[in-house]
Amino acid sequence: MAVADLIYVIVVIILQRINYIYLFANFLLITPACSVLLVLSLATWDCSVWLTVSFTFDRCVAICCQKLRNRYCTERTATVVIATVSAACCAQAIPPYFAVDRWRCVPVAEYFTSPLWKAYQVFHSITTPLIPICLIMLFNVSTVKRIIATNRIRQVLRKSSENRTDPEVANRRKSMILLFAISANFIFLWMPNVVHSLTSQVENYFYTNRYLSKPTYILHQCGFMLASLSTCTNTCIYGLTQRKFREELKNGLKYLFAAMGEIYK
Repeated sequence: MAVADLIYVIVVIILQRINYIYLFANFLLITPACSVLLVLSLATWDCSVWLTVSFTFDRCVAICCQKLRNRYCTERTATVVIATVSAACCAQAIPPYFAVDRWRCVPVAEYFTSPLWKAYQVFHSITTPLIPICLIMLFNVSTVKRIIATNRIRQVLRKSSENRTDPEVANRRKSMILLFAISANFIFLWMPNVVHSLTSQVENYFYTNRYLSKPTYILHQCGFMLASLSTCTNTCIYGLTQRKFREELKNGLKYLFAAMGEIYK
């Protein structure tokens, strides 16, 4: 997830957006380079979303499916899932490479009128992010229901110590809050993009000066900005809430400061 998000930030935010507005590196604007960057941006975008879904499913299996957990939650399964998701996302991002034929990644005219390109746009809108939103909500709701049911059983078994604070229940309550925060964050940041992807299918438009002043274009840019932000927040939420990840991060910072101190001496 972190690698996909980092590549997305480098390719889309730095090499595309910031370059087009501020840097003006012309070699990145020629058609071959522009097409490759377009494919990489779509592939890393899809990888970021679907790896988030995969990680959410992994957490759901670990909590809700005790028998499946020992077989599924393994390093080998994680490797297979990551490789499969990455390969599928890269394959899905290849068609737009052939939709660009002019300077600055301007699409061909057929991209807005061809039934095949329309079908591809609808397919991509459904697979990213409409289905991931539904899956994340489904997995998190199942996980929360399992936690609530487990808490009720635990409270019944601990009736004799009802007045004492149960740290396990408190940890599970924090997990529920975290899961709801993750779902709300993902849905909120992706919803403008979903609305635009659905409305744009019934509106034929070209990137003209007249279109740039329309609310549809403004919604498109706001949706892009929020969806790009989600590539950062997802990794931070999932990563920083993991105890082992926090420990490794602290160790890395301590090593960095220690090395700087030795250099200073």
